[in-house]
Amino acid sequence: MVFSREDRRRYRDKIRRCLDVLAQMLRDSRFDFESPKAGLEIELNLVDELGEPAMKNAEVLAAIAEPDWATELGQFNVEINVVPESLEGDGAVRLEKGVRDRLNRAEERARTVGGHTLLIGTLPTLRESDLNEGTLSANPRYRLLNEQIFAALGEDLHLFIEGDEVLDTYADSIAPACCTSTQLHLQVSPEAFAAHWNAAQAIAGVQVAIAANSPFMFGRRLWHETRIPLFQQAVDTRTAELKAQGVRPRVWFGEQWITSVFDLFEENVRYFSTLLPLCEDTDPKADLARGTVPQLDELTLHNGTIYRWNRPVYAVVDGVPHLRVENRVLPAGPTVADIAANAAFYYGLMRVLPHAERPVWTRMTFGTAEDNLNIAARRGMDARLYWPGLGEVPAAELVLRHLLPLAYEGLDLWGVDPEPRDRLLGIVERRCTTGVTGAEWQMRTVDALEESGRHEALRRMTLLYMEYMHANEPVHAWPLP
Repeated sequence: MVFSREDRRRYRDKIRRCLDVLAQMLRDSRFDFESPKAGLEIELNLVDELGEPAMKNAEVLAAIAEPDWATELGQFNVEINVVPESLEGDGAVRLEKGVRDRLNRAEERARTVGGHTLLIGTLPTLRESDLNEGTLSANPRYRLLNEQIFAALGEDLHLFIEGDEVLDTYADSIAPACCTSTQLHLQVSPEAFAAHWNAAQAIAGVQVAIAANSPFMFGRRLWHETRIPLFQQAVDTRTAELKAQGVRPRVWFGEQWITSVFDLFEENVRYFSTLLPLCEDTDPKADLARGTVPQLDELTLHNGTIYRWNRPVYAVVDGVPHLRVENRVLPAGPTVADIAANAAFYYGLMRVLPHAERPVWTRMTFGTAEDNLNIAARRGMDARLYWPGLGEVPAAELVLRHLLPLAYEGLDLWGVDPEPRDRLLGIVERRCTTGVTGAEWQMRTVDALEESGRHEALRRMTLLYMEYMHANEPVHAWPLP
């Protein structure tokens, strides 16, 4: 598709109109908020019987045939969406069981077309030859996004990640962005949004350190959470010259603490050029004037092409608008139990930290929070992270001595029953005491199998991983070869 200059001018006018309407809605408090709700999106990889990538998400989705499953960027990716609900009482149990039941059904049906589901951040058996424009899902939006990113960039993508080994290569499509994540959604009121987003930014590094699950890409052993730098580079529209000028990347941590959700949407409009100037035949100001809730189509589309690690989400559900913090730093997997534990830790902290008398973000620079994320992605549980009042401490120590007690307190405030609270946070605790994350297990297992050659070791590790994943024992309890 070719966009004209008129398309882009019209879109810019429309998106600014949307921004004005959002500001008015925030002033008038026209948002739904009865109680906090939690929801999940989980992206998965598809592999064949040998543990190699299976490029058949269309066939798998047709076999699953359920509305909560959808395509993702690559033909070897699918996604499940879990409707937000309260965690009160046995809500955490219902959330976990719902995901597990859906995955079990999906796995049974995927097998009928030669696929298997895998919860893992980056698929270890991917080769560079597996990823090109033909790898992208058939959804026209992905093809269009690919076209527009490369039109803006004007050259091949340079992927450079220096970890235990080095990845230095070029890509002619955004297919390397096909890494899979767990996205945690938290619906909040407009008044409380800034505090929740700031808190989520402050703990992003801690989340990644204790949940890293992406150590391999294209056969190289890189960062514990390689997904973080890989995704940033794989959808980067900046040339080397624009990077040198300080132009912001589309995968972005941000640059300052905020005082309103409006700050984030306004930054998106001010700093980022349009990738997909697709206008709807609606007038948000006219909608608002006649009492209809505006969809803000252009603003939400633009927001969807800026990949903040904690993204603001505006949505209209059953005719009522609401706001969510979408936490995007976590990888998929290793098991549903691990995902549920990571979610419990996050939601527990998010019930306490935003309401602290002296909030953490008032005692930590924004740059330090970003440094924590990058250090954690590189080193996982071995990272040393800064925390106010403690200084620089090992990630596991920070969690065990300081943050886990806050997470327990937060889940109590949510009204979570003691049994699921103790079981899920106990998984986080044992992961910290053993030092075994998904990334650590993968690396140790490949080391033990390395004599068979790197790719064969990765393939055999992937098959073991899949077996243990479906048994749903947390990764810290997985045996090593």
